[in-house]
Amino acid sequence: MIPTRIKLNKSSKTLELGYADGQTFSLPAEFLRVHSPSAEVQGHGNPILQHGKANVALTHVEAAGHYALKLTFDDGHDSGIYTWTYLHQLATQQEQLWQTYLDQLRAAGQSRDPNESVVRLML
Repeated sequence: MIPTRIKLNKSSKTLELGYADGQTFSLPAEFLRVHSPSAEVQGHGNPILQHGKANVALTHVEAAGHYALKLTFDDGHDSGIYTWTYLHQLATQQEQLWQTYLDQLRAAGQSRDPNESVVRLML
């Protein structure tokens, strides 16, 4: 499903998507960053848990052909290509995916807070 409206909202750190059927979604930058389809995050089939990304922001959004978006984050990450299908999946499953991510962080003893992650590593 291809969005009919795409808006980067820098003040709220969200990517807003609108669809022809009237559905609208607001995807936080942190959510998009930790679910990046890049090899750096997906680990070639063995996903690498991202932590300390609570303050990450989107800095740039550009089309990748007619099938996807390339997102650039202020932590330098810019290698994921978010297809229309993947973005729609993230949008419609956001609540479940986010809870799974939080559970994984907790199980790994990690945090969304970049400062807290550093403190834990130093202990």
